[in-house]
Amino acid sequence: MNLWDGLGVFLEDGRVEIDNNSIERRHMVVATVRRNSLFAGSDAGARSRVPGHLHLPLPDCRLNDVDPVARLTDVLERMASGAVKANQLDRLLPWTWKAERTARAA
Repeated sequence: MNLWDGLGVFLEDGRVEIDNNSIERRHMVVATVRRNSLFAGSDAGARSRVPGHLHLPLPDCRLNDVDPVARLTDVLERMASGAVKANQLDRLLPWTWKAERTARAA
């Protein structure tokens, strides 16, 4: 009975999924890499794991419908040129980056 309202939403709106498996699958990649990083064992082991972390932005880009190559290129250029300061790194998050690009295009 406590979930009756949620069931009503599921029945009324065809876009709502009955379970959250698709979201859990998307986040499992990030969680697995983070968990595995805890067991690097040494400084050398941690350094060897860094290149594997380059795929971490991909799930966030997919969830926010952002082209990962375009975003990574733009983010690296803006960081290298100093256009984004250390206290403004939130501007480089996929959802903020997408909103800023959309506003600039309009």
